[in-house]
Amino acid sequence: MEHVTIVTGAASGIGRAAAELFAERGSRVIAVDLKAPTWVDGEQVIGLAGDMSDEGCCRDMVAAATVTFGRLDAAILNAGIAGSRPWADPDAVDYFDRVVAVNLRGVALGIREAAPAIAASGGGAIVATASTSGFGGDPNNWAYNASKAGVINLIRGAAIDFGVKGVRINAVAPGPVETGMTEGLTAHPKVHDAMRRRIVLQRWGQPKELAEAMWFLASPAASFITGVTLPVDGGLSASAGHFDLPEA
Repeated sequence: MEHVTIVTGAASGIGRAAAELFAERGSRVIAVDLKAPTWVDGEQVIGLAGDMSDEGCCRDMVAAATVTFGRLDAAILNAGIAGSRPWADPDAVDYFDRVVAVNLRGVALGIREAAPAIAASGGGAIVATASTSGFGGDPNNWAYNASKAGVINLIRGAAIDFGVKGVRINAVAPGPVETGMTEGLTAHPKVHDAMRRRIVLQRWGQPKELAEAMWFLASPAASFITGVTLPVDGGLSASAGHFDLPEA
């Protein structure tokens, strides 16, 4: 029986790593991003252009799975945007609305459309991308903090609603990961190193490490796990932050 997965935010970074990993392990993949991912092969992985804050996009990606492959087993709801605007910026609240629309509304719409299709295929899993920034605040990052905190509680409520239908819903919470979204930070050695020193494992994460966690949560190995947010952060969230961490 074919296994079919939707991955959003699949053009690059964690989303691309997840789509590639699921495809390598035998799943057919619908890879969704604002612009259809160009790396797809058109057979094992099909690209689809769409904005996750739009209901039509979420309906289209599920239809692409169920019409093309006849089923949907998993959805990796990873699409997101970063940042905030300064509080006094005239566009601050408009940008807040956009961040919440993509990062939180997009996950809610994705769950609403994907969960019934997964249930109809006999059950499966949804994995959303939250963030360690959803566990607490960061300087000048209030919109992103709010959106990712929302994801963490959204998946709890959704897991309760859809668990009886055989759909498990969880999230991963990445710490600092080297992707296109974090290039603005990694381009500055002092900033990159300062963040590294706050991570217990003393390094930034790689996209495939997040993809592996997503694979686990979507797999039968996690069959009794739902409603949780798994930090995949090198131990960042293990520290209370009161003292400097020991370095190797």
